[in-house]
Amino acid sequence: MAKTATAYKEKMKELSVLSLICSCFYPESQNKLVREFEDMEVKPINKRASGQAFEVILKPPSPVSDVAHNLPSPPKRDISLEDIEKKLEAAEERRKYQEAQVLRVLAEKREHERDVLLKAMEENSNFSKMAEERLQVKMDQIKENRDALLAAMIERLQEKERHAAVVRKNKELREELTA
Repeated sequence: MAKTATAYKEKMKELSVLSLICSCFYPESQNKLVREFEDMEVKPINKRASGQAFEVILKPPSPVSDVAHNLPSPPKRDISLEDIEKKLEAAEERRKYQEAQVLRVLAEKREHERDVLLKAMEENSNFSKMAEERLQVKMDQIKENRDALLAAMIERLQEKERHAAVVRKNKELREELTA
């Protein structure tokens, strides 16, 4: 604390010296629109392109101001056992209410999670059923196409066999006629 006070006093001396030097170089700005507040003094410096500059000088704390800042604490009233018990009961009720709120929120979250899971399972089973039905229809169509293709091939083979039988018969007749 003593170091801080000493550093503060040194800074005040430096600022005062700097202010004195500046006032020597710029006498026209000396004491123009000087504003004084409770614990500081504000002097405007030459106007700049970016705005306005100010010099702020802090006043050292006075012993009178220390007394003014130390406000007396309000008198303590006697607290009875009943008051303490009422406060404890109120605190217990608040704790129970907060605990109930937390449990209610958790229950709502669990209910929501369960609903989401049930919906996901239902959608998954519906998707599985639809996929199974599509696969069955596709398999039936493939089987019908295969059966139709086999029937067409057998029909062609029988047609060739009949044609071959006719050709053989004609050949035999020619041979008999030529013999």
